[in-house]
Amino acid sequence: MKKPTTKFSVSYKLKWIITFILLFIGFSAKEMRAQEINQTIYDSVRNKEVLIDFVTREGLQTGEFAEYFQEEYQAYNPEETLINYLKDELKHFEIVIVFGSWCYDSKIQVPRFLKILDTTDYPEENLLMIAVDSKKQASGLDITAYDIERVPTFIIYKEGKEIGRIIETPVQSLEADLQKILLQ
Repeated sequence: MKKPTTKFSVSYKLKWIITFILLFIGFSAKEMRAQEINQTIYDSVRNKEVLIDFVTREGLQTGEFAEYFQEEYQAYNPEETLINYLKDELKHFEIVIVFGSWCYDSKIQVPRFLKILDTTDYPEENLLMIAVDSKKQASGLDITAYDIERVPTFIIYKEGKEIGRIIETPVQSLEADLQKILLQ
């Protein structure tokens, strides 16, 4: 006989997906363009076009950000012993990266962080990247819940709950700081 399942049992991954779906549903008609990815806007503070709202890796490899992306990504060599630890553990966490394509620290740290994720075979579906303008705001997204003061900010979640973040630059290294967050 098949054991009955409870009506409200929802897996952890499904909860994460539902959270993102609810984020999308909350947009007004005026904000619909935010659902498009890799958008740019003119940032009057920086006097140039910058990435805004949801971004994919393809978006990081266009425009001014692309000039830095490949160089930093290729040059970065994460510490192998830490990568071995992260390879087993990191896949159980979700990550949100909030960055500015205009920001010097973002141009350095985001490519390095993505290299760590690639080296650990991190599941791409657990990663969300959001680009902000000089005021650290998105154009079509309400990101106030992320409480962003500096960029880049790498926010680590476990089962939908924030467990730590790396803000602007790592204390030791990205991979060492990640390990410290995961061990909490």
